[in-house]
Amino acid sequence: MAWFKREIKGIITTTEEKKEAPDGIWNKCPNCKKPLHYSEQVENQYVCHYCGFHLRIGSKEYFSVLFDENQFTELFAELHSGDPLNFTDSKKYSDRLKETQSKTGLTDAIRAAVGKMNGQDIVIACMDFNFIGGSMGSVVGEKIARSIDYSIEHKVPFLMISKSGGARMMEAAFSLMQMAKTSAKLALLAQAKVPYISLLTDPTTGGVTASYAMLGDINIAEPGALIGFAGPRVIKETIKKDLPKGFQTAEFVLEHGFLDFIVDRREMKEKLASFLKMLAPYGIKEEEPAKAE
Repeated sequence: MAWFKREIKGIITTTEEKKEAPDGIWNKCPNCKKPLHYSEQVENQYVCHYCGFHLRIGSKEYFSVLFDENQFTELFAELHSGDPLNFTDSKKYSDRLKETQSKTGLTDAIRAAVGKMNGQDIVIACMDFNFIGGSMGSVVGEKIARSIDYSIEHKVPFLMISKSGGARMMEAAFSLMQMAKTSAKLALLAQAKVPYISLLTDPTTGGVTASYAMLGDINIAEPGALIGFAGPRVIKETIKKDLPKGFQTAEFVLEHGFLDFIVDRREMKEKLASFLKMLAPYGIKEEEPAKAE
């Protein structure tokens, strides 16, 4: 049966020896179902080049897209969530935190950094959905608060990238307090006349939508992003009516006046830089002309 197996050097002789492609090289677009190579995703800023669908990405990818040459200094990386309530469901909250940190390489559901975007200084806080659904816990609120303080102190504009399922139930009231805490800090940012741009991505829901995500000087979103407070299923069951087509999409929210713009990720950096130029100078009052004596 020599004809059944090739014995020429360099040719795979059996199916058992066939090498599989490493994980992560190929991906399938959730919208059009066409295969996407990783290099194509990076080149197209994680947007499907067939249908324009915006793939879900995290802080690592957003920082690479927005910061010049992916150069930045991470802020407050040492902050970790505690377990003040000793919460236990099917698993201890403290154990779940450790497992998620080990799996994702993140300390919590948000990272903050300062760097330059088209030559302009900017502080970016970006949420990571892979960390317990991007839920808003005490560390998320604290990092946002400290990032705002940094922006005020250094007169640097602040960009918040939201991607969250809402409040983190394992921290109960500690989580809900972050809504008021971050909103109060943003009021101080406004008093200091430092620009705040809020970018809502897929999905932005719950207490995040009800607080800092909707308080920007400019509120923008990516195409097709899910934006809302309660989920469509909960709303439908509550009001006992069918929901409009496209309900809670970024396009629907824009049409009803809750967004200023929808911006394609491939144009995001240029658009944001343009907004910041229009809002400059930050917190600097023009000198009043001298009065005649």
